Amino acid sequence: MMAAFFDRDGTINVNYGHVYRIEDLKFIKGVPEIIKTYNDANIPVIVITNQAGIAKGIYTVAEMHRFNHYMNEQLQDRYGAHIDAFYFCPHHPDYTGPCSCRKPEPGLFFQAAQEWNIDLSESIMYGDKESDEKAARLAGIGQYKMINA
Repeated sequence: MMAAFFDRDGTINVNYGHVYRIEDLKFIKGVPEIIKTYNDANIPVIVITNQAGIAKGIYTVAEMHRFNHYMNEQLQDRYGAHIDAFYFCPHHPDYTGPCSCRKPEPGLFFQAAQEWNIDLSESIMYGDKESDEKAARLAGIGQYKMINA
């Protein structure tokens, strides 16, 4: 089964730097509609996101989950769309040392693929940074699309 992977900040929502407050949620034009297209085709939509603000002590895992839940509510209420799963890396090499889940490492893709029975070679990744594209390539994702906000 294929999946549509999305980075979060800068790809789905405007990135103001360490976005975690629900009042800062602003969708990037056209992206909720792209998500809905995959929802309508019964293709899982999965977010793969680095959340270094957790490692830096700027916000907590609970605050990030609250933001993600609110994002999903707004997608549903405003666009009839939804995200099926969120995978996040709470690390930053300067604070917590290296890890296998922080993009450009592909660890979160492999975790999602195992848990959702996803064929990564048939999947697509949407991102806004070189690290998103590199992680997708290292994971064997079949197609990458850059979102330019």
